[in-house]
Amino acid sequence: MKVLLLNGSPHAQGNTALALEEMARVFAQEGIEAEIIPVGKQLIRGCVACGGCKKLGKCVFDDAVNEIAEKFRDADGLVAASPVYYASANSTLTAALDRLFHSTSFDKTMKVGASVAVARRGGCSATFDQLNKYFTISGMPVASSQYWNSVHGCAPGEAAQDAEGLQTMRTLARNMSFLMKSIALGREAYGLPQPEPRQSTNFIR
Repeated sequence: MKVLLLNGSPHAQGNTALALEEMARVFAQEGIEAEIIPVGKQLIRGCVACGGCKKLGKCVFDDAVNEIAEKFRDADGLVAASPVYYASANSTLTAALDRLFHSTSFDKTMKVGASVAVARRGGCSATFDQLNKYFTISGMPVASSQYWNSVHGCAPGEAAQDAEGLQTMRTLARNMSFLMKSIALGREAYGLPQPEPRQSTNFIR
């Protein structure tokens, strides 16, 4: 089994990385391959709603998003982690997620999602809610922990002092591992939920 962890911080060795590394250690103990992908410092532009991905099967901007998409296709879970900027996620991570979820047509049903927010002080819950929306629109179960998935620290490495935050990360990784394994067993025994034909309407008709 495999889980992707997207680090939305431009600081590759900052507190967001520290939180994800805490999760990765638990995934390793659970026998799950974890790949941390640094996103926050990459040159990733936002979606321009051109519709080209419907024809190409991938985003027209051939950058890290298309590389992540291929890995996401084969992954059992996805963690999106971001530092908090003005009570929201890093814009580079948001641009990557917008394009990743919009341009990929493969079924994401029952891939497990989790979001992580890292802040000096406030804005974690707003960022947590923002990132979870990518999963809940895609049929992805959202893994939870013992508290909202947040870690606190300002200067690089300070998050190591947040004992509760790091415990929250470990609990999240264990819960996510359990969900991914349980879903794999359920898929073998029962298959995935049978989808209905998609109905898409506009509010004006």
